Formats: sequence, structure tokens, C-alpha cells
Amino acid sequence: MQKRRSGSKADTADEGADDSSESVDRYERSSERRGASSKSGGFKRGNKERADAKPFASARRVSGAAGDNGEDAQAGAIDRSTRLEQARALLKQATEQPESLRARRAPGSPEPAGKVSEPAPAPTPFADPFEDADPFEPFEQCAPSEAPRAASSEPVYSRSNQRTRKPSAAEASNPKRPQRSPKARALAFLSRREYSRAELSRKLRPYVEEASLLESLLDSLERDGWLSNERFVESVVHRRASQMGGSRIISELKRHAVGDALIGETADKLARTETARAQAVWDKKYGVLPETPGERAKQARFLAARGFSSSTIGKILKGGDEDLSEEIADE
Repeated sequence: MQKRRSGSKADTADEGADDSSESVDRYERSSERRGASSKSGGFKRGNKERADAKPFASARRVSGAAGDNGEDAQAGAIDRSTRLEQARALLKQATEQPESLRARRAPGSPEPAGKVSEPAPAPTPFADPFEDADPFEPFEQCAPSEAPRAASSEPVYSRSNQRTRKPSAAEASNPKRPQRSPKARALAFLSRREYSRAELSRKLRPYVEEASLLESLLDSLERDGWLSNERFVESVVHRRASQMGGSRIISELKRHAVGDALIGETADKLARTETARAQAVWDKKYGVLPETPGERAKQARFLAARGFSSSTIGKILKGGDEDLSEEIADE
């Protein structure tokens, strides 16, 4: 056991000796390399050399930048001066060119044969388009017209040409406007349709101050044939006979005060044709005889409202129920 331990200690001692020798060799080699590099002026410098080298490097950089800036400024000044000289030359050439052309051509020499001289346009004086406009004229009429359009374009009309302005209430009641006479107004009324004497008198009363003047005017119109109650009665019968019975027409004539004589004559004429006219009105409205009392009463009321008598209604409805006729008469 002791022999083994001693042997192991001896081995470890030998190994330690070998390691120490190797480390010494390494140190010697590294020291030799540092010495060689310092002798040859390598990257390893001292503190003093480093301090001296820094200001020299910054000075070199500043001097280099200053040199570059100076060169750029000098080149820019040369470029500006060159461009300025070129601009002056172009300006001089442009100003001297018309003078040279005028110098080539004599003042009294004629123009070339192939070139025709055009006269200079005369200056047109400025004219105000609204100078002669009426201040009270609408703008559409006094506005200056546009330039003439092409022949193919469609004509354009202003609003003032398309529509006529309606007169205002002040213009309609203008006292300077000449007023029509009562006779002129009466003739204007009679030119439209027939009037009775009483109806025309009501129309003209607001325009005549004295009643005597109105009566004399109506008398003159009757003498001249412009006014006639007979023609008025004929016109009423012509308009109403095909639609209404005799009672309705007679009541209308009484409202117009055409006279009892004319009313009696008209009543007799209407009575002769009462049944035929009632039959025509009933045929146009119904045309079929009633089958129930309700339908008969309905048709009877329709004919009675038109002004036909109960006897005429009974004849139209076939059988002429007297009770129904009396009921219609009472209504």
C-alpha cells in the first residue's frame, strides 16, 4: 500500500514539473513576440505616443475637410459666373436681333412680292352695353345680346319673349285708363248671350249713377233690336227643354221677369211636348220598366226632380199609380 501511494505521488510530481516547464516556455514565447512587435513598430504603442498621435489625426481631418469645402465653393463660384455670362449673352442676342432685321431692310424699300402686308387693326373704342338701357325696363330685355351663334344652332328665346306679364291690380284700376261707357258694356254683355231686360239692368246698375239713365239706355237697346225678352225666352227653352220639365223652365222665366204673357205662351207650348220630352229623359237614364215598388218610386222621384208633372210620370211608368202620383205631388 505504501508503495502504491508513493508511486502515485511520484507520478503527480512528475506531471507538475512538466506543466511548469510548459508554462515557462509559453511565457518566453509570448515575451519574444511582444518584443519583436515593439521593435518592428507594430500596433502596440506607448501612452505618450498615443497622446501625440491624437491631435495630429484631428488636425489632418480638419485640414482635409477645409480643403474639400474650399474646392466646392470655388467650383460653385465658377459655375455661377459661367451661367451669368451665358444669360447676358442670350439677352444681348435677343435685343440686338430686331435691330439687325430692321437694318437689313431699308425704310423705303417695298415688301417682297410673295408677302402681302396686312393692315393693322384699328382700335375699337370701349362702349358700355348698358349705357342706353332704360332703368325701368326688365333685365332680360335690357341685357346685351350674346355673340351670334352658328346657323345650325337652335334659337334661344328669353323669358320675356315667351310669356306676357299680367297687369297688376294697380294697373287694372288705373284712373288714367279710359273707362267704357254703359252702352259699350251692355253691348259687350249681349254679344256673349241673350239677356232679359231685368237681368241686364242688374248687370249695368253698378256703372250708372241715375236710374233714369239706365232705363233710357235699356229702351234704346230694345228699339235698336239688341235687347229682347222674346229671344231670351226662346234661348232658355232651347237649352232646357231637352233636359227639364215645364215647371222648372217656367220657374226660371219667372225669376227673370220676362212678363206673364210670355210665360203663359211658353207654358202652353211646353205642355204639348211634355210627355215626349219626359220619355226621352227616362229612356236615357233607365230605359227599363220598374219591377218593384221601390224601383218605381226611385224612377218617379228622378222625373219629378227634373220638373215633369205627376200625370206625365204616370204615363211614362205604365199604369200611372194615382197614389204614387199624389205622393210625388205632395213632395
